[in-house]
Amino acid sequence: MPARNRFAELHDEITEWRRDFHAHPELRFQEHRTAARVAELLTSFGCDEVVSGVGQTGVVGVIHGRARGSGKTIGFRADMDALPIPETTGLPHASKHPGVMHACGHDGHTAMLLGAAKYLAETRNFDGSVVLIFQPAEEGGGGARAMLDDGLLNRWGIQEVYGMHNWPSIPAGQFAVRDGPQMAATAFFDLTIKGQGGHAALPHKAVDTTVAAAHVVVALQTIAARNIDPLKTVVVSTCGLRSDSDTYNVIPDEINLRGTVRYFDPDVHDVVQKRLKEIAELTARAHGAEAHLHYSPRVPPTINSPEAAARAAEAAHKVSGHVIRDFDPVMPGEDFAEMLAERTGAYLFLGNGDSADLHNPSYEFNDELIPLGCSWYAEMAEQSMPLG
Repeated sequence: MPARNRFAELHDEITEWRRDFHAHPELRFQEHRTAARVAELLTSFGCDEVVSGVGQTGVVGVIHGRARGSGKTIGFRADMDALPIPETTGLPHASKHPGVMHACGHDGHTAMLLGAAKYLAETRNFDGSVVLIFQPAEEGGGGARAMLDDGLLNRWGIQEVYGMHNWPSIPAGQFAVRDGPQMAATAFFDLTIKGQGGHAALPHKAVDTTVAAAHVVVALQTIAARNIDPLKTVVVSTCGLRSDSDTYNVIPDEINLRGTVRYFDPDVHDVVQKRLKEIAELTARAHGAEAHLHYSPRVPPTINSPEAAARAAEAAHKVSGHVIRDFDPVMPGEDFAEMLAERTGAYLFLGNGDSADLHNPSYEFNDELIPLGCSWYAEMAEQSMPLG
């Protein structure tokens, strides 16, 4: 897999950064150590500008090329936050923070963009400016929106913006980028089922919220199966159930369900939200209980502009020679979509190989990808803003 020689030289150093981030994971908007280290490294590289505290714990670095006559400014974004998952890898650099780990590879994304920053600050072989965006709180925390609300795009004059995510199951070192939707829109929901608690041996004197909640969970699956055009894609997943009872013989007074919705078509979203409320309320009522829905749209679909996707693919092909262009969109969501909704750009995947899946306690970022990811950022800068 070809990569620039400079990144082969820097591979061990960048890997050390990555493993240090991995050993010290931080949850959304708590990335204080990570952000401080990122800012320290960017400053040491000689970036023209380094600003911390953008979108609470985000960091922005700016590198100007040897020339700036093109007037172009391109943004590259990496995410920094970890997940509330206990790590089970047993690696020497495993998380030192119980219950928190980098189970999505954000440590690798941050390290690769830092490696690219070091190279771009050394060479400056481009005509324009590169803005390095180190984003907090990608994992459901609204970090992209926080940085946008802090003026990210206008403050630094970003005209195009690109992001990258490792992807297990894609062969290591292969890139994947498609025109149009690449990842789904997301929403979260909380359902409170209220009944009347009581003794488990006397169910006729209670309103059993457990039975009502169980029927609601099953009934919600009919939304995708019976309410949505079969040629359109939607996922409705109930992912948690908690009650105010934690014993063997008490019927709980209240049960809380939580879950997520994934979709691409806004019309589908409207139907799902409506049916969630109707099904939950009427199913609960059939069991003598009440249901109360709190529905929270999170991020729109991640949509690549065809022109930007083509540029990203061209750079990827020069780096690895293997680019997948024709693949189905995936249902996980990504708040980089917020940036793509305001600027042209693209989001692409870099294959992590045969690893554990994302958000899995045994997941590990593949450090062999580092020279390729760094090379792609460098290629994008130099290809998009060539020196005359």
